[in-house]
Amino acid sequence: MSDFTWKPDGYLDLIRAEVPRYEELQEEAIAAIPFAPERVLELGMGTGETTRRLIEAYPDSWVIGLDSSPDMVYRAREAYDDVQLARIEDPLPDGPWDLVIGVLSIHHLRAPQKQELFRRVREQSRALVIGDVVRADVQVTDITPGYDFPETAADLAAWSGGEVTWAADDLAVVRAVY
Repeated sequence: MSDFTWKPDGYLDLIRAEVPRYEELQEEAIAAIPFAPERVLELGMGTGETTRRLIEAYPDSWVIGLDSSPDMVYRAREAYDDVQLARIEDPLPDGPWDLVIGVLSIHHLRAPQKQELFRRVREQSRALVIGDVVRADVQVTDITPGYDFPETAADLAAWSGGEVTWAADDLAVVRAVY
């Protein structure tokens, strides 16, 4: 993904333009949630689009969102109380979590960082759902070398102990239940 400004204004429009099937990816990520979660940790909250959809589907959920962009955190706090400035490489907030979810955030980590994140999630969560750009035969989404590090959906599933629940072009949803 190229030229993200990490500014809230226009970000959602930009991501929709950069990621074909963005709406479908969001829908499939929410559909992959294995049970009604009460405590949710969202990795890379961004504009809050995933949180909005999750709360629509599961109104009793309490979501804590993490994002590494101060501008995104500031904007997300206008709609949601529990948003923290944090990188997903850092220690996770104390669980236990019913669900950890990340849409279009995990591909920014290198393979060893992904594996370490999945290990930490397994220790603190009942389930994990990832919706992200993956390495595929058909690469539709722009990838910025040195910034985007997609893996295959099969690798993400193996490392997380989960399964691929949906894939289209270079997007996939992976779900793990622990």
